[in-house]
Amino acid sequence: MSAVVLIPSLNPDRHLAEVVRGCLEEGLRDIVVVDDGSGPSYAGIFEEAQALGAVVARHAVNRGKGAALKTGIRTALERFPALTGVVTADGDGQHLPEDIRRVAQALSGADHPFVMGIRDFSQDQVPWKSRMGNRITSFFLRLSTGLDCPDTQTGLRGLPRELFSRLLALPGERYEYETNMLTDVVAARYPMEMIPIQTVYEDNNRGSHFRTVVDSARIYQRPLKYAASSLIGCGLDLLLFTLFSLRLGVMASTILARCASGYVNFKLNQVWSFQVRRRKRSQFWKYLLLWVCVMLVSGGVVTALQILPLPLTLTKALVDVVLFVVNYWIQRRFIFREEPDETS
Repeated sequence: MSAVVLIPSLNPDRHLAEVVRGCLEEGLRDIVVVDDGSGPSYAGIFEEAQALGAVVARHAVNRGKGAALKTGIRTALERFPALTGVVTADGDGQHLPEDIRRVAQALSGADHPFVMGIRDFSQDQVPWKSRMGNRITSFFLRLSTGLDCPDTQTGLRGLPRELFSRLLALPGERYEYETNMLTDVVAARYPMEMIPIQTVYEDNNRGSHFRTVVDSARIYQRPLKYAASSLIGCGLDLLLFTLFSLRLGVMASTILARCASGYVNFKLNQVWSFQVRRRKRSQFWKYLLLWVCVMLVSGGVVTALQILPLPLTLTKALVDVVLFVVNYWIQRRFIFREEPDETS
């Protein structure tokens, strides 16, 4: 059996029926639409999709895109038990039926890869908020996983059945779920395929339900938490460095201040920032080695830059900003990286 098309939808317009009809014309007969609490005023639109042949699952209240995707996967498994996977697509017209079909075909490959439909963000019609948001997400994904993905926020994805149990167990109920999904698939080292799709934005993407501040905070919660824990440690480090440097040299002050903040920062990153499920003693020793290296680099570079006409504390702060990015990359990829579980 072929893949099932899964369309999560909130307060849809005429595009929803057009997407369903287009999928049918492309030979995609098995379609699940999830009404994510749109309310009675949108019932007619979902009834039209159902009349076309789509299976409609409903949330009584809005629960978020992540919750809708999970509901859609469960519904697809129940209604189409022989499916090979699902193709997630948006119902606002951004994903063209022919591209949905191409993702479904790629999903049916020999190794049933996790498929990403990749848009071209260099085109003029792409809203600047979408362009910048995707660039930021792509940067952090590359920093934390090493994956170079030019479109991390695409909703057109092929999810193989082999990953269903893993994806259903992932945290996240709203837009952050798609980022968690991508990060987890990379951690599992599961085969991935990226295919180019057409870039469609109508009316400057006004139909999107993405809340810039709230949903961005959810998507970037891991680097934001890392930044917060680092700021806590950095604040303590800078305070103690400033006090110690009144009587001691740069290197001694750096060592003492870093010792005071290092263990607190380690525990914050392990428990809060990266939320490591499998906590191992080796993580501490790896962190300690990194901590010593960064401390020596920080002290050495600050010492070398004393010739600059800047306050010593400011010089140290500038050096540590650069080390902040390096630290995140090393900790996420080599210290607090989760070991892949079974994907079946």
